[in-house]
Amino acid sequence: MPRDTNTNKVGSNVTLINVMRLPGLNTLGISLARIDYAPLGENPPHAHPRATEILTVLEGTLYAGFVTSNPDNKFLSKVLNKGDVFVFPEGLIHFQFNPNPYKPAVAIAALSSQNPGAITIANAVFGSKPAISDDVLAKAFQVEKNTVDWLQAQFWADNHN
Repeated sequence: MPRDTNTNKVGSNVTLINVMRLPGLNTLGISLARIDYAPLGENPPHAHPRATEILTVLEGTLYAGFVTSNPDNKFLSKVLNKGDVFVFPEGLIHFQFNPNPYKPAVAIAALSSQNPGAITIANAVFGSKPAISDDVLAKAFQVEKNTVDWLQAQFWADNHN
């Protein structure tokens, strides 16, 4: 059943089935997620600290990619269509975006942990509580402090349900 993708600014809804929702997964080392994408919706850059993810597109088209670790920070991406599969290695920052302005997309993700965790990068960096010092972030991102202040003032959406 399609999930509501209009409840957040990113235009996606991640429904995770992990050990907290299905205790029978305990000790099996797996979990599953359904991701619904609005037209032009995305599952924003995030990482799973305890799992590799295998994404299968069920409907629509997705632009997906990930970045390798330091020092290379190589960006690998691909446009995926119905039936295509893409692997995101454990712990690496990755995303999916629906490039179609008219049609939604749906994918299923299998994760190699009963509790994969999710760190949404923008939420963690700009939406932490308490906030990370704007001096620290301005230097790290090489931007003015007022830019960091503006980013920290945004409402950071959670698309995981």
